[in-house]
Amino acid sequence: MGRFMDGWVLPTLDDTNREFFTSGRIILRECADCQTIQHPPEDVCHSCGGTSFAGRGATGTGTLYSYTVVRHPLHPVLAERVPYTIAVVSLDDYPSVRVTGNLLEVAPEDVRVGLAVRAVWEEVPDADGGEMIRLLQWTPA
Repeated sequence: MGRFMDGWVLPTLDDTNREFFTSGRIILRECADCQTIQHPPEDVCHSCGGTSFAGRGATGTGTLYSYTVVRHPLHPVLAERVPYTIAVVSLDDYPSVRVTGNLLEVAPEDVRVGLAVRAVWEEVPDADGGEMIRLLQWTPA
């Protein structure tokens, strides 16, 4: 069941994604069998089909690989937030791994592919109590 914050659906935490959404760090999955680094967190390796993983931390810096500027609110909750930019970031230490999040502190007309960015987290209390969810966002480096 999805959880909500001010009308936003929050991720449902499980053993596969908990570290990524609660640590305040970019934690990728490294396959124990072939050492492939992958994201998003999934139960099966994209490369070899392995099912054993370890967490691998990333530095939290990267380059804007792609983006889209959302100008039309797809939900009433978003009406006050448009326009906003959804970023696809290539990580500096794992360039083939791309991670998404909102790009903050940059006007949509100033966003450019190649922009150096750094990770920041928006903290949201878990509606189920207990854990703090940390949603990955990006700002200019």
